[in-house]
Amino acid sequence: MPAETTEPRLFISYSWSNQDHEAWVIGLAEELVSQGVHVVLDKWDLQPGHDANDFMESMVKDKSVTKVILICDEIYAAKSDDRKGGAGTEAQIITPKIYASAKQDKFVAVVRERDAEGKPFLPTYYGGRIYFDLSNPARYAEEFEKIVRWAWNKPLHVRPAQGAKPSFLNENASVPKIAGSVAHRRAMDGMRSGAANAAALAGDYLETISSGLEKFRIQATPETNETFDEIVLASIDAFTPHRNELIELFSAAALYAFDDNMVEAIHRFFERCLPYYRVPQGVNSYSEWDYDNYRFIVHEAFLYCVAIFIKYEKFGAAAYFANTDYYEFNRFRSESGMKSFSVFDENLRSLEFRNKRLNLRRYSLRADMLKERNQGSGVAFQHLQAADFVFYLRSVAGTDWNRWWPETLLYADRHGGPFEMFARGKSMAYFERLKPLLGFSSVDAFKAFIAEIVSKGDRVPKWDFDRVNVAGLAGINTLGTTP
Repeated sequence: MPAETTEPRLFISYSWSNQDHEAWVIGLAEELVSQGVHVVLDKWDLQPGHDANDFMESMVKDKSVTKVILICDEIYAAKSDDRKGGAGTEAQIITPKIYASAKQDKFVAVVRERDAEGKPFLPTYYGGRIYFDLSNPARYAEEFEKIVRWAWNKPLHVRPAQGAKPSFLNENASVPKIAGSVAHRRAMDGMRSGAANAAALAGDYLETISSGLEKFRIQATPETNETFDEIVLASIDAFTPHRNELIELFSAAALYAFDDNMVEAIHRFFERCLPYYRVPQGVNSYSEWDYDNYRFIVHEAFLYCVAIFIKYEKFGAAAYFANTDYYEFNRFRSESGMKSFSVFDENLRSLEFRNKRLNLRRYSLRADMLKERNQGSGVAFQHLQAADFVFYLRSVAGTDWNRWWPETLLYADRHGGPFEMFARGKSMAYFERLKPLLGFSSVDAFKAFIAEIVSKGDRVPKWDFDRVNVAGLAGINTLGTTP
């Protein structure tokens, strides 16, 4: 919207109720003038010998007068309803006839008084239209600002630019959908109300999602091999509404229903998602990238889950997901068993293929997608990065041969400060809360570990020659330096 350059002209219609009321009106007019509004007021603009009623009607009809406010007290409301002609003390009151003869968006009532029941004095013809309320001194400044904004056509809340239709809403009969909205609503209501069975309700919803993932199964064919990456992305987009439901549930769990049963229910949910990473029983013809949609969907949900617990400082719960292994059933029995959190992070060949096929020359399409899809999620990207960073550190410190690659750190500021949790870890008391999540018994042991990573260099994530500032993100220089 272009900047307003022409000052607004505003006419004040009011009743000459008494001297105190007239003084109040003049005070309001002076305040509006101080805000750049050209106020037309009979006390200032009605000259001796001029007809007061003609003056009022001409101001209403004058196209240069862009706004008219009706100062509504008991007398104004009563006389505006029954006035048939103006003279003397009624000359500045807008009648129904005059109101109807002009564009009604030019008028706004300003309530000066309320009746014994607290109802505003308003002309009957004004109906249920929005008004400004200056009857409460405690809210005067807030309401006065609204009047100024209205006069200048600069509302506080402006409609944002219209975005494009989300791709997952495109009408397509083949787009899968899990019927989990009812279970989700029950779980959310149960958590917010503190229901004793909140964890069970959440578990029911999560069971619906994990079993419903079967609807998102895709498979490459000779006809789709050359553009199978498009099918993978479409499947990921189609799951977005369910991802958003999961984010809502994880947030509610952290805020309203944080207990061991809830954390375990969510942990078991991710366990049940692991079979979708692998070839299902009875399938003999397959390609490894047939499961890339699941590997992105579940990995993203897992990151959000732990990021949310970190956001709300539920570090014990976040630690549970890093410390407690996950049972993975594999049709090849020898590969079944308990796996660390790193099992959720697998390479996506379909995205690598897409990068080459379209000559995109991106360092990581997965990182790009996580960043783009974060918009509107309600979880700041820095919390997602913090969870990614913690998993990376835990994987390096662990004995599991699997490694967690922190995709989101591609967007980490190489010269920025530490993540919030590590910045707060300046306090030794706060670091004590972080220890279960970080997996170290003391701040000195953690600092020594970070120093080792940095000195060796080969375990520091990098893209070309751009390395992640591991020590900086962990806030090593200030960690544990105050009580």
